[in-house]
Amino acid sequence: MSASPLAANTAPAFLTVEEAAELLRVNRKTLYEAIRLEQVPGVARLGRILRIHRDTLLTWSPGNSRPALGDTKS
Repeated sequence: MSASPLAANTAPAFLTVEEAAELLRVNRKTLYEAIRLEQVPGVARLGRILRIHRDTLLTWSPGNSRPALGDTKS
């Protein structure tokens, strides 16, 4: 049985990369790459663990100030 889709209003304050990818409706690997390129705001690194602040992610407006999610061009 698969888990129900993550809803923005019921998501925890800090999301795993998998939860954030589901919320953004992007591939997990795409989100990891965007995090590596520092294109995603609200990322907290705790050693090797990544968490993404939900409210920052939901208010983020990609497209005007940064390259597209996963785009490596500057």
